Amino acid sequence: MRYLKDFRLFVLASISLALLLQSCGLNNTKGQLVGVQGRMIWNHPQPYGTVNIPTGTFHMGQSDEDVIYALTSRPMQVTIQSFFMDDTEITNNEYRQFVHWVRDSIARKTLGDAWVMENANGDEYINWKTRLDYELPEIRENLATMYYQGTEVFEGDLYEFDVRKFIYEYQWFDLHEASKREYYENNRKGNPTSRDKFIRNETVRIYPDTLCWIRDFTYAFNDPLTQLYFFHPGYDEYPVVGVSWKQAKAFCYWRTKYLNDYYKSIGMPKVNDFRLPTEAEWEYASRGGRDFSPYPWGGPYLRNSKGCFLANFKPLRGNYSEDGGYYPVRVTSYFPNDYGLYCMAGNVSEWCDNAYDEGINSVIHDMNPYYYRDVLEDNPNGTLKRKSIRGGSFKDVGYWLQNGTRTFEYQDTAKAYVGFRCVMTYMGRSMKDKNSNY
Repeated sequence: MRYLKDFRLFVLASISLALLLQSCGLNNTKGQLVGVQGRMIWNHPQPYGTVNIPTGTFHMGQSDEDVIYALTSRPMQVTIQSFFMDDTEITNNEYRQFVHWVRDSIARKTLGDAWVMENANGDEYINWKTRLDYELPEIRENLATMYYQGTEVFEGDLYEFDVRKFIYEYQWFDLHEASKREYYENNRKGNPTSRDKFIRNETVRIYPDTLCWIRDFTYAFNDPLTQLYFFHPGYDEYPVVGVSWKQAKAFCYWRTKYLNDYYKSIGMPKVNDFRLPTEAEWEYASRGGRDFSPYPWGGPYLRNSKGCFLANFKPLRGNYSEDGGYYPVRVTSYFPNDYGLYCMAGNVSEWCDNAYDEGINSVIHDMNPYYYRDVLEDNPNGTLKRKSIRGGSFKDVGYWLQNGTRTFEYQDTAKAYVGFRCVMTYMGRSMKDKNSNY
C-alpha cells in the first residue's frame, strides 16, 4: 500500500511538472521558432500633457525671404519619425515639481535612517512613503545645513532654503562617443572597450536664475519679476525661464526616470527618454503639417482676419502690449497650431538639443537631421557650446517667430526669454497601429 501511495504521488508530481512546463512555454513550440512566449501586449502610452506628432516629410528651412541674408536655413527635404511633444512650454509649476523632488531627496538623504532604505542587494534608495513635514521642529533642526546661515539670513527667516544647494546628480551614456570607429574596430577584433569609458556623470544646480530679468534688460525695471516670477502661484502657468540648456537636459533626465520608476513599480516596461527636440523635430512640429508655411498658424501674416495678433512678440515699432502680452503670458494664451501645440511662435524661445552651426544644413542627413556636439577638449574656440533656440520670444520682432529662422544661445547661460519643452520618440509606426502579438 505504501508503495502504491508513493507511486500515485510520483505520477501526480509528474503531471504537475508537465503542466507547469507547458504553461511556461517550454513544451508547446513543437520545435518551431516562435519567439519568447508570454510577452505582454503593449502599446506606447501617451505621456500626460503631450500631443503625438505623426511621421512625415517636410521642407526644412526658410519659407520666406531671408531678409537678413544670414544663409543659415537653406531649404532641404527632411523626414521625421513620430514623437510625442509637450503641448505647451514647460511651466513654472511643472519645473517646480522637479525642484521640490531634488529638495526633498536631499532632505531625506540628510535625515538618513528611516528616510533612506536598503534593498536586498544593499543598495540605498530614498523612502518616499514617509511624509516629510518641514514645519516640525525636529526636522528643521536636522536640516539646518540646508538653510541660509549666519549673515545670509534675511529678515530673521531662519528656515529659508539655500537654493544653491539644490544639486541634481545623474549619469548618462555617451552613445555617440561609443559609436566611434575606433571602438567599433576594437570590438570587431575581440577587444571590446569597457563601457565605463562612455558613462558620464553630471552635477547640475537646478534652481532657475531669477536675476536674469535684471541682467538681460539693462536699464529696465524688472525687479517685481525677479522677486516673484518663479515663486508666486499667479505665475504657475507661465513658462519657466532662467533655465540653461544644461538644466533643461537635467530636467529631461529626471522626468524620464520619474516616469520609468513608476512603470517599473507596476510591472510595465520602460519607455524612451524625454529629451529636448532636435531642430528638425521642432520645426516640423511648429509647422503643424503645413509645409512651406512661414508661421505655425499657416499664413504669412502675424494678425488674424479680425486684426488681432496671433502671438506674443514685439510688434510694430516696439508696442509690446499690442498683442496682449507685455512679458511672457500663460502658456495657452493663443490658439494652438494644427497639431495642438501652443506658443510655438513667441512668448519664449525654446532650447533645442543640437549644437548650432551656420552652415550645417549643407551636410546634415535628411532623416531627422541632428548635429550633436558638446563641450570637447579639442574645441578651443567654444563654438560647439552654442545650442540652437527656436520660435522667438516676447522681446523679438516677427522675423524671429518664423518656423525656419535659426539662432542660438550658449548652453551654460540662462535667459529671461528662453524656456523649453520636451519630446519623446514614439516606439512604432503610428498611434493608429495596435500591437497584439507580444
